[in-house]
Amino acid sequence: MSVATRMAPATLGLGTLVVVGAALEALIRGGAINRYIVPLPSQVLLAFERIVVEENVVHRFLLTTAETLVAGALITIVGVALGLLLNRVHLLRAACETWVAAFASAPIVLMYPLFLVIFGRSAVTIVMMGFVAALPPVILKTLEGLAATRSVLVNVGRSFNLTPAQMFWKIMLPAALPTMFVGLRLGLIFAMINIVGVEFLINFGGLGQLINELAERYDLPGTYAAIGFVVLVSVLFFYVTERIERWLRPA
Repeated sequence: MSVATRMAPATLGLGTLVVVGAALEALIRGGAINRYIVPLPSQVLLAFERIVVEENVVHRFLLTTAETLVAGALITIVGVALGLLLNRVHLLRAACETWVAAFASAPIVLMYPLFLVIFGRSAVTIVMMGFVAALPPVILKTLEGLAATRSVLVNVGRSFNLTPAQMFWKIMLPAALPTMFVGLRLGLIFAMINIVGVEFLINFGGLGQLINELAERYDLPGTYAAIGFVVLVSVLFFYVTERIERWLRPA
């Protein structure tokens, strides 16, 4: 595959973003969109440097990232374990799978007052909110990946008299990894979204607190730049998880 072919998707995406930004700039300058509601894209781009230099965004980014990684570690351990449990105990799966799916669509962020009462206004509340919100997709995708393992592979394992542990590590886990990583990616993004949202709501922590402070100052370019920074962080997390999956599955 040539370099031009590999770069085509990224070039198209970046070009589309530039065209949309230019069109939005023209509409705002022409008065079709109120600039007191939506700032000029050029102002938002200039605000990136300001929030990096003046708003200590690196420290806030590291704080939000640390909270997201802790929540990600928790959902990986607990979510995969629960997915494995549901796959092994069919009665439990029949009883709980629908509830887990319903929990995935629930607005978990609205539970933050309860978590504040339990854990206080601290980073623990933020991490636990991200963990609870991100757990269902990891459980469901782990269950889906394990259940979709081809029966011929399982039969080969049985023909070699593999123990249940060997069957899991040598056959079921490698076969389920692609689907499981989809769940982990979704869970990590859900965790970050909820972490930033709770930081915003309780005005505590990293990037969410920054967005809250800029919004209260009515610094629209800075607010949109901070939101854009969060989007870039989510893209970074998605890219990192994709690289980890490729490292674990070199074939």
